[in-house]
Amino acid sequence: MFVEINDVNIVVYQMGKENIMTQLEKAKANHITKEMKVVAKEESHKPEYIRAQVADGKIVIPCNRKRNAKQICGVGKGLRTKVNANIGTSSDYSEVKKELAKLCVAEEAGADAVMDLSTGGDLRAVRERIIEKSTITVGSVPIYEAAVNAVRNGHSIRDMAPDGMLEAVRRHCEDGVDFITVHCGANFGVLKHLKDTKRVCGVVSRGGMFLVEWMSYHNRENPLYERYDEILAMAKEYDVTLSLGDAMRPGALADAFDRVQIYELNVLAELAQRAFEAGVQVMIEGPGHVPLNQIQAQVQLQKELCNGAPFYVLGPIVTDIAPGYDHITSAIGGAIAAAAGADFLCYVTPSEHLSLPTVEDVRNGVMAARIAAHAADIAKGIKSAWEWDKKMSQMRRKRDWDGQFATCLDPERAKKIRETKKPQNQEVCSMCAEFCVFNIADEG
Repeated sequence: MFVEINDVNIVVYQMGKENIMTQLEKAKANHITKEMKVVAKEESHKPEYIRAQVADGKIVIPCNRKRNAKQICGVGKGLRTKVNANIGTSSDYSEVKKELAKLCVAEEAGADAVMDLSTGGDLRAVRERIIEKSTITVGSVPIYEAAVNAVRNGHSIRDMAPDGMLEAVRRHCEDGVDFITVHCGANFGVLKHLKDTKRVCGVVSRGGMFLVEWMSYHNRENPLYERYDEILAMAKEYDVTLSLGDAMRPGALADAFDRVQIYELNVLAELAQRAFEAGVQVMIEGPGHVPLNQIQAQVQLQKELCNGAPFYVLGPIVTDIAPGYDHITSAIGGAIAAAAGADFLCYVTPSEHLSLPTVEDVRNGVMAARIAAHAADIAKGIKSAWEWDKKMSQMRRKRDWDGQFATCLDPERAKKIRETKKPQNQEVCSMCAEFCVFNIADEG
C-alpha cells in the first residue's frame, strides 16, 4: 500500500484498487481540503481550525463527491448556524416546476440547504432536477422512495423489501445528494418502549412511522439498523453525510423528553460513533415539539452523548396551538436551541400541520429560521453576527435609509413597508416624524 497526496484528494492504493478518502478521513490524516478552505474563508476561521473540528467529528461539510456544488457550507462547532428548507412534491401536488420555484425562493431568501422530501410524481426525476438546479447543499430521505415504490407496486408500506430500502439509499447517494436522513435508530428496543409508553401523538416522523409499521407487522428488526454497515459503505463511497433521523421525535409538547425519545438518542449516539470510526461524516437530528424550559437541556444532552456531533433540529416548535403561525413558534424554539449549541435549523413554514407549503410559505419559513439562527449566533459570540448588527445600528443612527436597506435581512420587504406610509421629511420615518429621537439629538 502507498499514499499519494495532491491538491484535490488523498488517494490510497491497495492491492491494485483505488480508494478516494472522505472529508473526515482526510481531516484525520491532517490534510486540509479545498472544501475546508472554502468553509474557513466563509466563516473567517483558519483552515486548520476547520480541519481539526472535522477530524473530531464536530464539524461536517456535506458535499457528495459526484456533485460540483456552487456553494459549500460547514455545519458545526464555531460556525454560523445554518438553515435548511424542506421542499418536495406530494401525491396531490406533484408538479416539478413548483418545487423548483420553491428552491429558487429558498436560495434567494438565504437558505444554506434544501431537502427534497418528495412523495409524488417521478421521484428520481424530481430529485435529479433539484440537484441540477440547486446552488446550495441538498439533502433527502431515501425511505420515502422505498415506501412510495412499495405502494405503487400495488402493495402497502408494510411490503417494503429490506433490499429495496437499501437500494433507495444507494440511488440517492449515486444521484449526488450531499446528506441523507436515515432512521437507523428506530430499532426493536425503541419499539418496545414505544409500546409501553402512552404518547399523545405517537410517532410523527413519517420515515419513522414507515419503519415502525414495517417492524411491527413483520416482527423483524429495522433493516436500516440491522444493515447499518452497508449504509456506511455507501455513504463512504460517495462521501455522503449521514443525518441520523430521530424517528421518535415528539410531535406534541406532552411527549417531549420521554423514555422513547431518550432511548433512541442513545442508539443514535452509538451509530454516530460507528459512522465516525468508519470515516463517514455524521450529524444528529433532534426534536420536534419541545416546551421552552426543556430546549437547552435537550441540546446539551445530545451534545454530551454524541461527542459534540453537529445537531440538526426541526424547530423546535414551542407550542401546539398555533397552526398557521408555526414559522413563529419554531423560530422561538430555534433561537433558544441554537444559542444552546444546536448547529442546523430546519425551517418550519406557516403551512406546517396544514398543507403543502406555497412559494411564499417557503420564503416566510426561511426568513423566520434565519432570524432565529442569527439571534443565536449573537448569543454564541459569532463575530460576523455582531458586526452585522452593529453596522445596521450605525445606519439607523445616521438615518441612512439606503444603508439600512442594503444591510438588513430582507431589503425588499423593508423598502415596501417604508413606501406604504411615506413621511414628509424623508430623513425620518412616518411613525415618529419630527419627534424622531435621532433627529432631535442631532438638532440639539
